[in-house]
Amino acid sequence: VQLQASGGGWVQVGGSLRLSCAASGRTSRVRRMGWFRQAPGKERSTVAELSWSSGITAYPDSVKGRFTISGDSDKKSVYLQMNNLKPEDTAVYLCAADLGFGYGYWGRGTLVTVSS
Repeated sequence: VQLQASGGGWVQVGGSLRLSCAASGRTSRVRRMGWFRQAPGKERSTVAELSWSSGITAYPDSVKGRFTISGDSDKKSVYLQMNNLKPEDTAVYLCAADLGFGYGYWGRGTLVTVSS
């Protein structure tokens, strides 16, 4: 499975961005997709997860109510709508796919910068 993330950029505090992640290859085996982020000097953390079969989503408290993950099974894509962005949301955002054995497939990240 190959993943390509896009949609990052610079945005003012309180603004919005929508990230996209297109999957290709053996996408029929994907069980779950997720968005993660890594800020300079910090560990990678989970931002949002989506189970393809159940549609169940999960978010950490830090983004709950502001970020929304969604997917398009026909396009084999997953999206991350980010609203009310804060400076602490600044990071490289990565998408990943889980084929049932953990997130073993990662795309190249897209940088999101939030500033005033």
